[in-house]
Amino acid sequence: MPKVRVLVIDDSASVRQTLVDILSADPGIEVMGVASDPFVAARRIAEDVPDVITLDVEMPRMDGITFLRKLMAQRPIPVVMCSSLTEAGSETLMQALEAGAVDIILKPRIGAADHLAESADRIRDVVKAAARARLGARRTTTRSLDPGTKLTADAMLPPPTGAAMARTTEMVACLGASTGGTEALREVLQALPANAPGIIIVQHMPAGFTAAFSKRLNSLCEVEVKEAQHGDPVLRGHVLIAPGDKHMLLERHGARYQVAIKDGPPVSRHRPSVDVLFRSAARAAGKNAMGVIMTGMGDDGARGLLELKEAGAMTLAQDEATSIVFGMPKEAIARGAAQKVTALEHIAREIMAVDRSR
Repeated sequence: MPKVRVLVIDDSASVRQTLVDILSADPGIEVMGVASDPFVAARRIAEDVPDVITLDVEMPRMDGITFLRKLMAQRPIPVVMCSSLTEAGSETLMQALEAGAVDIILKPRIGAADHLAESADRIRDVVKAAARARLGARRTTTRSLDPGTKLTADAMLPPPTGAAMARTTEMVACLGASTGGTEALREVLQALPANAPGIIIVQHMPAGFTAAFSKRLNSLCEVEVKEAQHGDPVLRGHVLIAPGDKHMLLERHGARYQVAIKDGPPVSRHRPSVDVLFRSAARAAGKNAMGVIMTGMGDDGARGLLELKEAGAMTLAQDEATSIVFGMPKEAIARGAAQKVTALEHIAREIMAVDRSR
């Protein structure tokens, strides 16, 4: 397969070099050039169009968000935002996603060897996923520690036993997404009424981003949205989003459900992992659960969705036409895990239909 050709845009020479070193270490990636600001980048793009751009936010002469908006309006190219400004969970993250960024990564901390090794894997994974992004599918304007090791959900909890609670009147909807998922989830949650069933979500994001993401969604939706904390109950009309860099599991206590936030190794190359969430739901809720796998690169969630199906839960996959990256849904469909395949705009309706059928 041809290499993914990347243009690195950052005003810091040391960061540019670090990103070049990280990306060049992957045989499937070629750094075709670097630029110190958007004006230099524009000249490079006019001469040779890259497959993916990594773009800093704060730069001289023109900030990254403004450049991103101009680029999306004139010549859409998959863009991965790379900035330390987003680590605090500021509005920068939301602006970048709304402007058309495919994904966001934390700027590597030079000199922090452990952090650099961990972030390097995610940076490479995100760039390769961005190269597959179908920008035309956008509805509005991964972290791994060892690339050679891919753990399953066994690393966090054993397989389902079939002893989940019998069907009750309450349903828990479990959603998993990655590349392209931030805006896809916004569309689904905005379409849900205030009395929607309890929803728990894993969206592949680094630490520091999910709080701002949850806050933004809460301001837009009828349902209440928050970043999950350990022990939070799963309630009707409420949405819990797994915090970045932590696994989220569904647990049953008597007749009530709540979430557990746990450390642990990356599963299916991710933390949080959709496989971990889905398996925990299969174990704790069984027929009371619904699993929805959405746009994203890789196969995280495919095994877990099959386990949910085998536990008696309703399972759903987003279709190819509306997926930014048709990786995770495709893998789930190939395994026979999805009972239904549907367009993004119909997912909220499907969730409510399952809820009403109980």
